[in-house]
Amino acid sequence: MKKIKLLAWLLLATTSLGAVSACTDGFEELNVNPNQNPNVIPETLLAPALTDLVKRNMDRAMRITNELMQVHVTRQENDEIHRYVIRTAEADYMWNSWYTQLTDFRDMYRSAQATKSNTFMAIARICEVWTVSLLTDTFGDVPYSDANAGRAGILQPRFDRQENIYQDLFLKLEEANELLKTNTNLTADQAQLDPLYQGNALKWRKFGNSLYLRLLMRVSRKTDAIANGMSPQAKMRDMVNTNAADYPLMANNSESAIMRWTGTAPYQSPFQTWRTADFNTTSSMSEFFVNNLTEWNDPRISKWATLYNGKYEGVQSGFEPNKVPAGKSTYPTALMTEPLLGNILNYPEVQLLLAEAAVRGWISGDAKTYYEAGATNGILLWNLTVPTGYLNGSDVKWEAGSNTETKLDQIHLQKYYALFFTDFQQWFEYRRSGHPVLPLGPGLKNDRQMPARLNYPVYVQSLNQQNYQAAVADQGADNINTKVWWQE
Repeated sequence: MKKIKLLAWLLLATTSLGAVSACTDGFEELNVNPNQNPNVIPETLLAPALTDLVKRNMDRAMRITNELMQVHVTRQENDEIHRYVIRTAEADYMWNSWYTQLTDFRDMYRSAQATKSNTFMAIARICEVWTVSLLTDTFGDVPYSDANAGRAGILQPRFDRQENIYQDLFLKLEEANELLKTNTNLTADQAQLDPLYQGNALKWRKFGNSLYLRLLMRVSRKTDAIANGMSPQAKMRDMVNTNAADYPLMANNSESAIMRWTGTAPYQSPFQTWRTADFNTTSSMSEFFVNNLTEWNDPRISKWATLYNGKYEGVQSGFEPNKVPAGKSTYPTALMTEPLLGNILNYPEVQLLLAEAAVRGWISGDAKTYYEAGATNGILLWNLTVPTGYLNGSDVKWEAGSNTETKLDQIHLQKYYALFFTDFQQWFEYRRSGHPVLPLGPGLKNDRQMPARLNYPVYVQSLNQQNYQAAVADQGADNINTKVWWQE
């Protein structure tokens, strides 16, 4: 039945009706067997949805995030993302992918309800929140309440305001945390179908709460009571200080949410089947990305970049038109099968989120301790040794007397590297905080302004015109410079 539904979705997409299927839950089942349980067991949905989503996120990290955020620079004149030029067609790929998997995670929740599995209900909620956060942080207001409601006859879903979406995401993360309090692990058979945590309920709970922390920080410019009756700042304090035992967070690198590719189907990196030339010969690492690591004597550079004339060298991002630079350091081919590229949310990021919250006075705790844990574990995660004196380097060392902006830039620069190849997170964090401070190349366009969102897919404008127009009237012009709610 699942295959029939997917085939129907794909058929509709190829006949230019993709917007309907991308925002709905599918169509009536065909050839239903009356003697068969209509509920798909939840474990059959988890691994396919997770692996597909992480693969697509990695693909777009390569295509969009790493260009905007100066990880690498494409040395092709007709590709100008590094100059802040994003074609409208870029929107379709992730919109379709995220809504497709949102369907699976919501189906998974319903099937878990039917089978009375609290653990799978919680896992489904966490995955749903993660997926929706990607959607709304990329586009702003998006179909949410009416999304995936094709069975109910809603084929033109209304767009929800981002503020309202976030309020509901926080409620769902609270629900997941409660459901996982019983600490009921999946059975041995079910655990084999969980590629993230092999059925460990506590690790899923820590992932959910760490995601909660990430999203609270994402909306931290707002002071309204949007997080279970609290402001984002108050909820962070509640989770970290007041009721920490009720909100366990990731405690070490082994608890990081990473789709660790094995190299064997279906757990293969999306780059495993790429031609080497497509992976690393049309682009070079950026000066910004390489120079920081070199100055820090950071061993991760050996994992992330090749040598050029015996040293690591990058090229200028945002170079002038018709002045394509010669290639220098590139991605090593080993990254094409690297297990750690399947990152969703890791322990170093959590520590750096806590460091920022402490610097801003939202939680009690030593910002220096959090910062240093984030910095060192970012290296340890990659199975490397922290160099002697690393934390005392001139650009890494935490100075208690430095101003807030200096501390924030240190935190965000370390987070920038912790988020290597993590969907759009570097870009989201830059849009939120303005950190790390990126050099501005001479060839930048778009008034030299970092894009604030992606436009909606063009077909959504025509197939869901009334709701699209209402969203634009409420949020602002459908272009890459309209800020989303949490940026304002």
